[in-house]
Amino acid sequence: MNEKHYEVVIVGGGISGAALFYELAKYSTAKNICLLEKYEDLATLNSKGTSNSQTIHVGDIETNYTLSKAKITKRTAKMIEKFCLQYDLQDKIMFKHQKMALGVGEKEVEFITKRYNEFKEVFPYLELWDKETLRELEPKLVYADKEQTKDRPEPIVAMGAKDQYTTVDFGAMTKELAKAGQNADSTKTTDIFFNSEVEDIEKVGDKYKLTTVNGTVYTADFVVVNAGAHSLFLAHKMGYGKHMGSLSMAGSFYITNGEFLNGKVYMVQNDKLPFAALHGDPDILENGKTRFGPTALALLVLERYKGGKSIFQCLKTMNIDGSILKIFWDLLKDSEIRNYVFKNFLFEVPGINKGLFVKDARKIVPSLTVDDLEYAKGFGGVRPQVLNKTEKKLMLGEASLSEGKGIIFNMTPSPGATSCLGNAERDIKVVCEYLNLEFDEAAFLADLTDPEIA
Repeated sequence: MNEKHYEVVIVGGGISGAALFYELAKYSTAKNICLLEKYEDLATLNSKGTSNSQTIHVGDIETNYTLSKAKITKRTAKMIEKFCLQYDLQDKIMFKHQKMALGVGEKEVEFITKRYNEFKEVFPYLELWDKETLRELEPKLVYADKEQTKDRPEPIVAMGAKDQYTTVDFGAMTKELAKAGQNADSTKTTDIFFNSEVEDIEKVGDKYKLTTVNGTVYTADFVVVNAGAHSLFLAHKMGYGKHMGSLSMAGSFYITNGEFLNGKVYMVQNDKLPFAALHGDPDILENGKTRFGPTALALLVLERYKGGKSIFQCLKTMNIDGSILKIFWDLLKDSEIRNYVFKNFLFEVPGINKGLFVKDARKIVPSLTVDDLEYAKGFGGVRPQVLNKTEKKLMLGEASLSEGKGIIFNMTPSPGATSCLGNAERDIKVVCEYLNLEFDEAAFLADLTDPEIA
């Protein structure tokens, strides 16, 4: 059997894998790099444009971010923008919309106002919009009826921005990253293989042997697994990360029959709920129709819309024991979380789902009716929520395992696809140090970062 050897093999052709592939090809002295993707194309799962909210998460309108996290996400978000501008992808796969975080009711109005004053130093372009300004920018937020004759009864305020890049087709960007990587240096080997699902990874001497389900064998000096929910599954097979389990949370969306919002409208996050608050976005793949979501539904799969094969893998990756059951119990004994989980289950039940969902979405657009929405079939992905068995709690944010010398397993990038180039920057440094390669950090920083952002 012929083995193909590479300095670095990346497992997973989503945006995280493609970002590392690009950075290694362009900014390191690695001579041969390989990207293995289990399906027939790149970005068929969570990076696909219909599987996420297409948002560049900067940290300015995400109300669950601390100021310190917002400073970090601001830097990585700028990388997305700089890459797209460098390759002339603006208005092709990256777009500008207005965006805002909306506060509804006295408590949230006070929260948004206070947050605006705290965050405007880090994000000087932010503005505070009262009801009259919102009436001009997003009239459907203000009026309680479709005729726009009556205002909603609650006080509202928003912090937002008008002239910023806000939206990316991350599926298309994945392919642009891979293409840019393959075109970066003609003297390098930059292979991408499709239909190459990795079944086993084993350490053989000072190298790693990767065997795919079709029997092809690859060897590598360094392996980075960017396979979403499958990363922990593969780690467990090697004996790594046994202190972790994974809970698969699926996000579904509803889409309107026409344009309802001019830009992105995010809500104030409930700190008790570990999942994203409802938001409304103009969908760049659906002619500007507005997409509302995501819902949050626990599913026994590692990936959506790909058949039932991953149910067994999901159960194994959940790694159920007393510690995992205690985490579930602690979550569900809280009535707010319990009601939220039950309600999100009902959002998936045909016949009653739209009526229930509209009640929540009316917090954004008060005049929204059941007839305005359709369940967005085939939209949404699966985001693994990592469970820490040692600390007996749900780990919010991303998780990365690098217990084995020369191998990294990445799960749940935070904040999602926006962090792909920043996470790849972290990993390329580890890869280069381990393999005694050079990382051209000066060129990387010049191309992809804003010198004014620390």
